[in-house]
Amino acid sequence: MPLTIDGTGLTIEKVVAVAREGESIELHPDAEERIRACRRMIEKKLEAGEIMYGVNTGIGEFSETILSEEDTKQFQRYLIYNHAAGIGAPAPREYVRAAMLSRVNVHAKGNSAMRLEMTRQLVEMLNRGVVPEVCQKGSVGACGDLAPMSQIALAVIGEGRAWYEGELLPSDEALRRAGLEPVVLQARDGLAMINGSNFLNGMNALHLYDINRWLKQAEIAAAMTLEALNANMKPYDERLHEVRGFAGAVRSARALMKCIEGSEVLEEGQKKVQDAYSMRSTPQVIGAAHDAVRWARSQVEIELNGVGDNPIFLVDEDRVLTGANFQGSPVSLPMDNVGSAVTMVSVLSERRLNRLLNPALSVGLPAFLAEKPGLYSGHMLSQYTACSLIVEQRMLSAPAAVASIPAAADQEDFVSMGMNTALKNAQILENAWGVLGIEMIAAAQALDIRGHRMGRGVQVAHDVIRKYVDYLAEDRPLYPDHTRMAEVVASCEILDAVEEAVGSLE
Repeated sequence: MPLTIDGTGLTIEKVVAVAREGESIELHPDAEERIRACRRMIEKKLEAGEIMYGVNTGIGEFSETILSEEDTKQFQRYLIYNHAAGIGAPAPREYVRAAMLSRVNVHAKGNSAMRLEMTRQLVEMLNRGVVPEVCQKGSVGACGDLAPMSQIALAVIGEGRAWYEGELLPSDEALRRAGLEPVVLQARDGLAMINGSNFLNGMNALHLYDINRWLKQAEIAAAMTLEALNANMKPYDERLHEVRGFAGAVRSARALMKCIEGSEVLEEGQKKVQDAYSMRSTPQVIGAAHDAVRWARSQVEIELNGVGDNPIFLVDEDRVLTGANFQGSPVSLPMDNVGSAVTMVSVLSERRLNRLLNPALSVGLPAFLAEKPGLYSGHMLSQYTACSLIVEQRMLSAPAAVASIPAAADQEDFVSMGMNTALKNAQILENAWGVLGIEMIAAAQALDIRGHRMGRGVQVAHDVIRKYVDYLAEDRPLYPDHTRMAEVVASCEILDAVEEAVGSLE
């Protein structure tokens, strides 16, 4: 059954299903009627000669320029042309599909005043696999994602380029092959296609889905390392974290113990009274990241189901209101925080890696986990690689939300830079896959050296790792192992196997 779009209830998981997995969608009949009603309202106002921003006026610095009836008809096409001003490599197709879905859901609210044909074209393009070519860079996150959304709009009207069945084609040809025809823009149609933070927020939705799953794998990696270092397990007792009250820490402690359940490490034996912070602070640190993701998810899903247009059209009150609902700050600020959280957890991972490799800290493990330390260097250089990734993450963690540069002759003198946040979060996450993969390789090596009975979840994770990376008995080039494990972490194969064995880590 297609996913029904009605302006409400669009979640991150539904965005993933449509954007990444290709699920089809349909407009709810009530949404179609709201769209028609709003269009009837604007057409009456146009007939009456009422002045409406972006309909029969220019935009930005030209908002006081009143357009003639003939210019009003042409304006929407020129609007799309001059705003299709991005630069650089094409965005991943799942980002484009997420933006298209987000825009359809905005239209379904019935406050955007475009014709129903515009929304239906987006729906059909999604369902038939026509994906516009969109430059990845060029949006400042207000007045919405104008540049990337304009390239989507170009494809809707049969201009620009689009992918269809794996081939990049002129958009009119892509539409023709899919059984569609270009739409001719009328008053308001163009601005209603581009005015909102839909591109950056579609990216945010996909990133949050992936980051949540990465954080659960960070808990699996931590559990592996804690076992390998014969950790004192008292700091992971849920009761400790319930007393403090942070939900993320409680969740993280529970996940760690699920992975370690059944391990010899839980049995009485010689332990340190207190382990280092990088070990015993794991639930607090990963938990703080969980809490940051929870706030960001709330904001992103509000935006997915809100109206980011300017102006908005209130049919029941026959009123047009101008404002700045396109401003990306409500989602870009929490997403900046999420990027910093992923970097923070990556730093924690590298510090645990250090304890596995450093013979002064590893509780009896050989130096750098090498079989013949001195002749072999083991995983010495793995730490270098992890450190290089983290330095890049740290640079990318500078917040974009405070980096506004005025534009449009100072009419648009504060912008969210939310697209920059989304772009840098993608790179932070890509690096995070590598950092975590390196810790997992080292932890699996250490667990093999220890040879004790592992926790059920840890054993499953170890077994998946060994499908792709062999035990390091003698030195070999490590870059294939590092690269492959980053891919394995990104695929979530380890997470899926562990959760199948021990239950959800959420």
